[in-house]
Amino acid sequence: MNTVGDLVRGREVYSVESSQTVFEAVQYMVEKSIGAVAVMEGERMVGIFSERDLMKRVVMKKLDPAALKLAQVMTTNLVIAAPGESYTACLAKMQSHGIRHLAVVERERLVGIISLRDLMSKDIKEKSAEIELMNAYLYYTPPAEN
Repeated sequence: MNTVGDLVRGREVYSVESSQTVFEAVQYMVEKSIGAVAVMEGERMVGIFSERDLMKRVVMKKLDPAALKLAQVMTTNLVIAAPGESYTACLAKMQSHGIRHLAVVERERLVGIISLRDLMSKDIKEKSAEIELMNAYLYYTPPAEN
């Protein structure tokens, strides 16, 4: 069974500190080409900051990202996944909570963040492989007997 732990294994974990400004976090997110980042206080994950948080809680309220601390605008009601959870379980969890990023946590330690795009891409690859196998089965031509 494919799990989200398999998906994040070997990936760099991107994070910022809650005391940093929104502007610093956005700079980091742009540099790393990511849509969300874990917000930490030392070794403990205390929130997540995403492009959606930026738009809803900063831009639309006309707040100054250079003066605003992440702790003031990050999402703190975290939805998390365990490394052993399946892709489909995580897709369902993300859909039911209306989120696009999911923290993968093992024994209270952040091991990665997965995006909806990560899971959809993996799902498409698996479905494509299944379709190829079905086509090979359906259109199999046995070797001619001599």
